[in-house]
Amino acid sequence: MKRITLSLPFALAMGLLGNTCASAAEPIVIKLSHVVATDTSKGQGAEQFKKLAEARTKGRVQVQIFPNSQLYKDKEELEALQLGAVQMLIPSLSKFGPLGVKEFEVFDLPFLFRSFTDVHKITDGPLGRRILASLEPRGVKGLAFWDNGFKLMSANKPLLQPADVKGVKLRIQSSKVLEAQMRTLGALPQVMAFSEVYQALQTGVIDGTEQTPTQSYSQRFHEVQKHYATTNHGYLGYAVVVNKPFWDKLPPDIRSTLEGAMRDTTTYVNQLTQQENIDDLKQIATSGKASVTQLTPQQREAWRQAMLPTYKEVASRLPQPLLEDIRQQLAR
Repeated sequence: MKRITLSLPFALAMGLLGNTCASAAEPIVIKLSHVVATDTSKGQGAEQFKKLAEARTKGRVQVQIFPNSQLYKDKEELEALQLGAVQMLIPSLSKFGPLGVKEFEVFDLPFLFRSFTDVHKITDGPLGRRILASLEPRGVKGLAFWDNGFKLMSANKPLLQPADVKGVKLRIQSSKVLEAQMRTLGALPQVMAFSEVYQALQTGVIDGTEQTPTQSYSQRFHEVQKHYATTNHGYLGYAVVVNKPFWDKLPPDIRSTLEGAMRDTTTYVNQLTQQENIDDLKQIATSGKASVTQLTPQQREAWRQAMLPTYKEVASRLPQPLLEDIRQQLAR
């Protein structure tokens, strides 16, 4: 049999081609980290995105999900994303202020939005895209906004009127706007990682929280604080973000497919969230461990009036043209 001898350059070229083909067959891995439980709307949204992304790319993308702060806590995850240690996050909108991205701080303003319809007028349109684009100079690409809900006031004593929170140690996210809002009420804001809140409530390190029904119920906060009031004083949402250099290097067809999967997942999450907030508030109220007071419109207006000075106090922090555009979009 005649032996065929390959020249070294040709053999190397074939070897390189073989390696390229092998690597091309390996899936693109997206590590997705978040800080809440899998059974929340955010957690289920992550699972839905994984399902759609892997199915629609026919296995060319593999999404690995790390819930409940398994990899990173609140303060760590954005730095990990920027460094490329993870490729995708779903942080709450308050997380971006410390990055120097002031556009996101408008979401922390009290009573800016009256309903999910109000929220979606902003997040689903040009203003939402403008806000997400403000992340790109930080090496972060914004893909979508996901709802979490409207926040309740809660503590071991009833918080039915603004005066009730004076001197109360309330956990907040790391946000200068939220801090100003609480100090306006005379409360004592305590910045704390979400994963530490249950124990802090249990041991009395903090007296209460401002959380949505889904967050509170999924983390069992109602077991360690007795009273909730439906102030609905602020909106809590998330932004789905990816490491921009990673995203930009994806093949165009993969990127387009993932964008479609994210659009469909966003619709799924936002519909799920609205129902879960209703259901979880009922679960808290019927648990026998905490009471829920449904505030009247007059009571809620008293909270709004008490928080209005926040706007003036944080005016220098916020991009006023954006805030004015939001107000015009909401027609007020």
